Parts: sequence; C-alpha cells; structure tokens
Amino acid sequence: MTALSNDATTRREPGLVGQTVVVIGGSSGIGLSTARAARAEGADVVLTARDPDQLHRAADDLGARRYAAFDAHDPDRLRTFFDGLPTQVDHVMVTAGSPYYAPLAEMDISDAARHVGDHVRLVLEVARQSARTVRPGGTLLLMGGTGGRRPAAGLAVTALLTVGLPALVAALAVELAPVRVNLVAAGFVDTPLSASLLGDELDARRAQLRASLPIRRVVTGDDVAALAVHLMVNSALTGAVYDVDGGQQLR
Repeated sequence: MTALSNDATTRREPGLVGQTVVVIGGSSGIGLSTARAARAEGADVVLTARDPDQLHRAADDLGARRYAAFDAHDPDRLRTFFDGLPTQVDHVMVTAGSPYYAPLAEMDISDAARHVGDHVRLVLEVARQSARTVRPGGTLLLMGGTGGRRPAAGLAVTALLTVGLPALVAALAVELAPVRVNLVAAGFVDTPLSASLLGDELDARRAQLRASLPIRRVVTGDDVAALAVHLMVNSALTGAVYDVDGGQQLR
C-alpha cells in the first residue's frame, strides 16, 4: 500500500463553495471577520451596515456580491432588504448592535428598555425573514455574550439578554427547522467596538486578559469568525450556544 503524502492527507475543499452568506452588521469587527472567513471558504457574501462609506469599503475589499446600507433595527428597511434578495441564501448572521452597560442608579430606564426591545425585535424580525429566505439546512446565526453570566453592577440589561437569548435560540431552532439556529457567545473580543467602549483603558484590558486567560492571549474577531463558519458548515448543529471567550468563564 502506498502511503499518502502530507499534502494529500491535509488537503480539503472549501466548506462554503457555491453558498451565499448574509452578514447583518458586516462592515467591521466580528461581522467583517466572518464575511472574510466565509469568502475564504468559497462563499458569496452579502453585507449590511448603517455606515454607507465604511460598508462600501468593506464590500469592495471582500468582493461582496451585494451590500445595503440601513439601520437593521428599522423593521421596514429590514424587510425591504430581505424582499430584495434575488434568490434564497444559505446562511444569515446577525452581529448588528452593541452592549448596554449602566448601573441602576445611573440608568436611563427608558433607554434600557428600548435597547432590550430593539435587540429582541431585531432577532425576531430576522428569524421571520430567514424562515422564508434561508434554504433548508442553512443557518441563522446570532451573537450573544458570556460577560453577563456573572452578576455585577452595571450588567443588569446585559445579563437579561445573556440569559434570555439561549432560550430564544432553542425555541427558534424548533420553529424554523430545518433551518438551523445557533448562538455564538463571545467574551471580550478585540474589535473596533471594544476599542470605542474602553477608550484609554483598552491596552490595560488587553494586558490583563493576556495574563489571566488560559489561552494567554486576547480573543480576536478571526477567532469568532472561525467558529461562525464551522457552525455554518456543520449541518448537525442547531439550537445551541457556543462559547468563544478564551476560557474567561473558567477564571
């Protein structure tokens, strides 16, 4: 028997050839990293984001099939976008939005309630559109977090969504089947959003995580993207939560 060469045993076909991936919130950070990883696996990508200039640059850089600039929290614009897709797509990932941090004493409760409502509405609107737009066996992939699992001042709203999203994902996985629904739960990820939130404290946070995380480095958008693409490719996975936090929950 002739032994296979190393090249023969390690070579594999790209996992998303001929498929279309829609990334809502795809002009930067985790969304852009996922779109780039999907392109590397052979997919066509469709991007949306609020900032038209940033979106145009991202789309040109990736060679995106289509792109559309709008606020994903506007349900009419969201429906118009999905109605305008020429064919069924294979995967939809939602990364739009940002976390809400405020201690109760300083919280604008109207803003907090609006944040929760907007986030839930976005998920439900995209899920409804995905039911008719995503091909059977395709994926609706949502983003959540792990930080709100530990009680702390300022995390009340984040904790609410952290606990609620897994239950929502499980219910949607049953209702949207055979479209698959999964949740990526990230800890700190080194992205432009994190930089904007932390400001001058960013470098100190990076150093603290490098010293304390079991992986001894900071999680990046590419790490999250690799997991997202795996969840698209592996058709046995649905209704579950997948952590990508470098072991932050173990500390």
